Amino acid sequence: MVHVAVIGAYGSAGAAVAGELADEPDVELTLVDDGDPGGGLCILRGCMPSKEVLSAAAHRYRARVDDRLVGAPPDVDLEAVVERKDDHTLDWAAHRRAGVEGYAERDDVTFLRGTARFVDGHTLAVGDRTVEPDYVVVATGSSVNVPDLPGIEDVDYLTSADVLDATAFPDSAVVMGFGYIGMELVPYVAEAGGTDVTVVEHDERPLDEADPAFGDALLDVYERDFTVDVRRNSYEQRVEPTADGGVRLHLDGPDGAETVEAEALYLFTGRTPTLAGLGLENTPLSPGEGWVEPTLQARDAPHVFVPGDANGREQILHVAKEEGFTTAENVLRHARGEDLVEYHPTHHHVVFAGLGVYPYARVGHSVASAEAAGVDHVAVSRRAADDGVFKSKDAADGLATLVVDPDDGTVLGWQGLHYHADVMAKTMQVAVEMGLDARALPDRAYHPTTPEILDGLFRAAVEELEG
Repeated sequence: MVHVAVIGAYGSAGAAVAGELADEPDVELTLVDDGDPGGGLCILRGCMPSKEVLSAAAHRYRARVDDRLVGAPPDVDLEAVVERKDDHTLDWAAHRRAGVEGYAERDDVTFLRGTARFVDGHTLAVGDRTVEPDYVVVATGSSVNVPDLPGIEDVDYLTSADVLDATAFPDSAVVMGFGYIGMELVPYVAEAGGTDVTVVEHDERPLDEADPAFGDALLDVYERDFTVDVRRNSYEQRVEPTADGGVRLHLDGPDGAETVEAEALYLFTGRTPTLAGLGLENTPLSPGEGWVEPTLQARDAPHVFVPGDANGREQILHVAKEEGFTTAENVLRHARGEDLVEYHPTHHHVVFAGLGVYPYARVGHSVASAEAAGVDHVAVSRRAADDGVFKSKDAADGLATLVVDPDDGTVLGWQGLHYHADVMAKTMQVAVEMGLDARALPDRAYHPTTPEILDGLFRAAVEELEG
């Protein structure tokens, strides 16, 4: 009998491990979580509640910019938005908790509500109990990253969690962090709250994983359609409170020193692995660069596995789940003395930019990543405005790029920043992961919809390949 303890069983990674191991006949399973109410970041404070609130502002945005509609756009009832979001997320979280706790009805599965802490390399304390498992799965997720900026401890700041719960917004705000969290929530604060937002962008454009044209297109939409001012090539130097209760952020910009004053400061500065309080100092574990192997094993303790946000590799829901599945498989393989498998995910990201009206999605290679990897490729691009269906839906902004192998036509990657790009990501994941030939894909008849942009890309790629 192999005894496995999962710390953080309510989260996406931990629940995936538990689901895979609960019915294994030779596994004793101890599940631990201290969540209140518990249910995992994605359900309670991440992708699911954020899409809920974005959808309300998206309705207003689309009505506001459609010149076929007359009259003042409706206000967003923030109290109703938060109430519905809470109802839904609490239901989803309760379903997750019930599933995890239900595993404890099986033989050899125990659920412990509490905080787990390493007493030594092989022993965990949970409340007044100790557990000595053969394997430990650390699936403790992530927490808000507060940057080490002079003065940050002297000012009040708001995070993504505060935005999701907000029933009122300030008249003005300055935002630090323009990664996927900032790109999703900045237009929400502007649209739903009527807030003038100044964003600090360290580079010339956002969307670091994208080819430059996509970041430029996103900025065009944000600065045209929302009360958003993006300070490019700027870096935070220090922050201080103002006499009237606001904040003053000092920047080093392209033209030298400058300041931004606003009523509120939002930190959308990413997330960091939640490892404090685990007693790692009592173990050989030393978190840092490369501390978790591609097998999801901790480098310094082969009986410890770290899937999900806690390992700091890719803090994305579907990656956490897949890492959980791989962890469960590798625990069993290690116990049997078999070779472990490595987890190398296909690049598959979606950012619900532009309130989800203009999402960005990337699967596989971009042009830049193909060049950096030395991969021979042909790339073709297409603007959404070139397809009548986007015009008919009054959503003609954006573009898409397809990357293919010049010899055999294999689809190597795709990017889209346009209406419904998020929905098309699954189709393109299939094309990339199955290594489909772009020459076999064009002109398959279907009712005209926004995926016509994909057919346009396939046809353009074939012309390049055969030209």
